[in-house]
Amino acid sequence: MLRPTAKEVYPQQDYTLRIVFDNDEVRVFDVKPYIKGEWYSRLADEAYFRAAKPDGFTVVWPDGQDLCPDELYEMSEKIS
Repeated sequence: MLRPTAKEVYPQQDYTLRIVFDNDEVRVFDVKPYIKGEWYSRLADEAYFRAAKPDGFTVVWPDGQDLCPDELYEMSEKIS
């Protein structure tokens, strides 16, 4: 079975992502543990964090930061 992919993403003020997957599940992923180090520290800027978008596979940001699609789905919490 293929893992669901992100089709919509809504960045939240608490540095979580509300994600709608292609199986119509809505899940919340906490990005806070990832906001460290040189590559991901840019996500601490709220305006930049809000620039998250789905790419048909996972969630990405303008400078190329992304999240492992397996982790994005499996480590998120289902809300509906």
